Amino acid sequence: MPLNQTPSSSTHANPIHPVPPIARPHTGSNPRETIRLRELAAWYRDISERAGNPRIWESRLRMAEQLDKEAAQLEREDLGTAPAVPATPTEARPLDPRTRMLLEAPILPTLLRLAWPNIAVMLVMASTGLIETWWVSRLGTDALAGIALVFPLYMLMQMLSAGAMGGGISSAIARALGGGRRDDADALVLHAIVVNVAIGIVCSALVLAFGLPLYRALGGEGASLDAALQYSNIVFAGTALVWLMNALGSVIRGGGNMWVPSLAISAGVVLLVPLSPCLIFGLGPFPALGIAGAGAAVIMTTALTALALAWYIAAGRSVAHFRWARLRWPLFADILRVGGVGSVSTFQTSLTVLLTTALVGLAAGPEAIAGYGTGNRLEFLLVPLVFGLGAPLVALVGTNIGAGQQQRALHIALIGGAIAFGLSEMIGIAAAIWPTAWLGLFDDHPRMLAAGAAYLRHVGPAFGFFGLGLSLYFASQGAGRLLWPLSAGLVRLVIAVGGGWIAFSLTGTVESVFAALSAGLVTYGVMLSAAVASGVWFRPSRPALFTNRPFAPRKLAR
Repeated sequence: MPLNQTPSSSTHANPIHPVPPIARPHTGSNPRETIRLRELAAWYRDISERAGNPRIWESRLRMAEQLDKEAAQLEREDLGTAPAVPATPTEARPLDPRTRMLLEAPILPTLLRLAWPNIAVMLVMASTGLIETWWVSRLGTDALAGIALVFPLYMLMQMLSAGAMGGGISSAIARALGGGRRDDADALVLHAIVVNVAIGIVCSALVLAFGLPLYRALGGEGASLDAALQYSNIVFAGTALVWLMNALGSVIRGGGNMWVPSLAISAGVVLLVPLSPCLIFGLGPFPALGIAGAGAAVIMTTALTALALAWYIAAGRSVAHFRWARLRWPLFADILRVGGVGSVSTFQTSLTVLLTTALVGLAAGPEAIAGYGTGNRLEFLLVPLVFGLGAPLVALVGTNIGAGQQQRALHIALIGGAIAFGLSEMIGIAAAIWPTAWLGLFDDHPRMLAAGAAYLRHVGPAFGFFGLGLSLYFASQGAGRLLWPLSAGLVRLVIAVGGGWIAFSLTGTVESVFAALSAGLVTYGVMLSAAVASGVWFRPSRPALFTNRPFAPRKLAR
């Protein structure tokens, strides 16, 4: 439409953010032009919503914002004043363009645009984890079994810090930004750091104190137990750095920026690839630390990544800025009511793996643990892959929930779940068809290969349901509603572990345990997707756990 024509009212009758009516002043010559500029701005916003190309969408949105500024200037001139603080709250604290993108841009292009750098970097991280496991496997089957004992616990820490508490941080900041509470969003940065570092210190102390009996209970013995302790003591001594790094990354993601955390993690990965074998085997000037060297390399690169993310936030480049603020319980509660409940869901997932590991060890010994652990690592690698999609889901859903756009938030979640299902299912089907192509990368022990292949053939076809449920778990974090992810995770735990124990008692075969694991994953994905699609996020009634203190949401200062 030419700019010298006034768009009709039907052109922008239902924009996502309707332009408020403009009061006509009693004097001056600008009121008609002001209304005209407002209408043009609304028209450009409506066009931007329909544009699939991000560059076209951004240019139209910039034009709308410029027209709004010109209209506001004409209003001030017409009133004969130029107040330092504009009259309306929206003009006083305009939305950051990145926040507006989360609220108004077309869903699928925006989700893919935000997700692909995260997915790419998570694939790089997954590949690096595989490379590290391959280097450790050169030390023998006992070393491979030792790292398999530690891996579920280390992944639990990663899932808690980046997925559960990290999701709580991103959700709180996204909802604050979507609701226009910029001061709260800034204050949440300090609260996020305090929460994660404190939890990281507690986790470190617990694992260092009780690692030996835990790994022994999981089936570790002899050389495999020694290897597990060597790796675990190094990794968990520096676990507070991992929690700090994930807190900082979650702060940045909460503002809709997925690139910076991805680039920082990629830089750490690039350093980890050569550093790990140097410290394991003692190449060049480095000492030969064996399996402990793999843990030392992880901690060193994590510290550097955390430093880079801290610099980015301190420099004021993120949407939520770091500032010293009085610590307030309502802000802690805004993080913990999502992150705390999400942690329970994460514990359920990791407890399933830990108990299954113990059951496999009881049934078939350390070689079977190595096979199951190697096969299960592929399932665990779906977590960072889906997290690459889940982090944008937290920001998108949280921001839209904060702005009151419920249906858009639900559409975002369902689209993200469909994408996660497709990606995860392709990986699972390939693993079920060619299990030795994966397992053979790490060892050729017959019992290890047999256990790992049985696991992948039974559980691989259910990977898609795991990806579906996990993506909706992240979306539920953004919505601040985690009852159904928690319930679905509990049902999965009961079916997988309880059913697996009963099946093993009746048949005495490891395959029956794996069949129960597969049934648990299918139930998890179907149950959670059906609940979210039915609109459980928006129902007013909530259980006492979510409505009573200490995790009850409170009205924060605007």
